[in-house]
Amino acid sequence: MVGVAKDRVTAHAMGDAALMLVLQQLAAERNTIRQWTDTSVNYQGAEIQVSVMPLSGLININGASLPLLTALLTIGGGVPEGPAQELAINILARRERSSLDGRRPERFEAIEDLMQIPGIDYDLYARLAPLITASNAGSGGSSVNPLAAPPEVLRILANGNEGIVNQIAAARASGDAASVDTSGLDGSLSRAGSAQRRYRITAKVPMADGRFFLVDRSVYFGARTRDGLPWYTFEARQMLQPAS
Repeated sequence: MVGVAKDRVTAHAMGDAALMLVLQQLAAERNTIRQWTDTSVNYQGAEIQVSVMPLSGLININGASLPLLTALLTIGGGVPEGPAQELAINILARRERSSLDGRRPERFEAIEDLMQIPGIDYDLYARLAPLITASNAGSGGSSVNPLAAPPEVLRILANGNEGIVNQIAAARASGDAASVDTSGLDGSLSRAGSAQRRYRITAKVPMADGRFFLVDRSVYFGARTRDGLPWYTFEARQMLQPAS
């Protein structure tokens, strides 16, 4: 048990170090990333894969439409269509209810708040978590930017069509955004996003047993924070990914 705990602490530290190196590079370059980008960082002899994804590539539970939430639950969560639509309606009702001061809709403060919805247990939440964000500004609303979306979200936008997902992922990996054909996606669920420097950055640290330890941060590059960094971290997660 001590050995396992030590391995996880080490992997977490290495993943965080890789994220810091990529964040420093993004801050220095000052470029706005508009699509999913993969890179790698060599840290202490380990090759760590790091992905940078604009948050407009995730499904924003504070802005997603009823059809998009229903598709998220059916294709991404494996929920039958009838119960999925009922859950989607409950999500809409929860985020639109008035706050305690009655001045504004309450909205979700974090993606974990989905488990406040009756019928969404931890297992369903765990399937949805990599696909969603709970941002209240600047990361999209009723639709998703397919150039920024991970393959699992592309599958939702393509109504489960793996051929379309693979075609878009391959074209996107070529680095030529103009060659990406998104005509096969559901046009009511996807559209190009505006330029926003809000990203989810994920480091994939290999472990000795074949599994991967994932460390990710959702960050905003804007006004400097109190600690002097040019980015603000508003969400952070760590998890183990099983060996393939």
